[in-house]
Amino acid sequence: MNLWSLEGAYNNYLATSPTGTATGFGASILIIDDLIKNAEEANNEATLEKHWDWFTNTMLSRLEEGGKIIIIMTRWATGDLAGRALEHFKEERKKVRHLKVLQDDGTMLCEEVLSRESYDMKVRAMGADISSANYQQEPIDIKGRLYSTFKTYEKLPVDSNEESLFTGIYSYCDSADQGSDYLCNIIWGAYQKEAYVLDVIYTKEPMEITEPAVAKALFAFQVNKERIESNSGGRSFARSVKLILEEDLKSNRTDVSWFHQSKNKTARITSNATWVMNHVYYPANWRAG
Repeated sequence: MNLWSLEGAYNNYLATSPTGTATGFGASILIIDDLIKNAEEANNEATLEKHWDWFTNTMLSRLEEGGKIIIIMTRWATGDLAGRALEHFKEERKKVRHLKVLQDDGTMLCEEVLSRESYDMKVRAMGADISSANYQQEPIDIKGRLYSTFKTYEKLPVDSNEESLFTGIYSYCDSADQGSDYLCNIIWGAYQKEAYVLDVIYTKEPMEITEPAVAKALFAFQVNKERIESNSGGRSFARSVKLILEEDLKSNRTDVSWFHQSKNKTARITSNATWVMNHVYYPANWRAG
């Protein structure tokens, strides 16, 4: 929290944050600027709820009679502070300035700040979802599919002797933590910092089916390292897979480890969507699955 004033002026200014305080201060003008830093926060419902609680439970009580509220922010999500404020105050008088970098007529908002050439280059790097939020004020959760395209491969990378060029083969497993959930186990090969998907198990089958199925897949593809989410039964699942590999399949090739996944799933998917579309390759016939 920072409190300051201009020399010789009457007004005082207080700067704070959702984790800060405004106790003991009133405000004639309340300015909130860019609470959300990135796509991961935008897709975290808990974070969005904390922002709204802070706004309604702390900041609104500081606004004096006749005071003004100014919210300046990128429209990351429909449930962000701006979106919820628009819905909550729909009966009150308000002004909304919706500034698009790329205008509807194809011109730029300000060529001196961002030209069309630079805009197109940055959009290609960011992906449609992030760039639409940053530049067009279109929330990422209304853009439709999380992935617009997938890269594919016809042949796996090999040398002149048809030997694999993979520097490692890895696997990641999200075990089903509830009866209605799917287990998802993905195996991929790594080459020049790109990932080539080799096998996917995606099923609602019970653990007595999925444990040996995952173990056999790890064995068949000679996986070097398997990471399994330990949330809600995942640790037991990982131990069973490891046991099947060692005792039934007589293999210690795969290093099976587990960890607690604490990050929001939707946030992880969305924040990594552009990288996945650019660097993960799927079999050319993946639709036929």
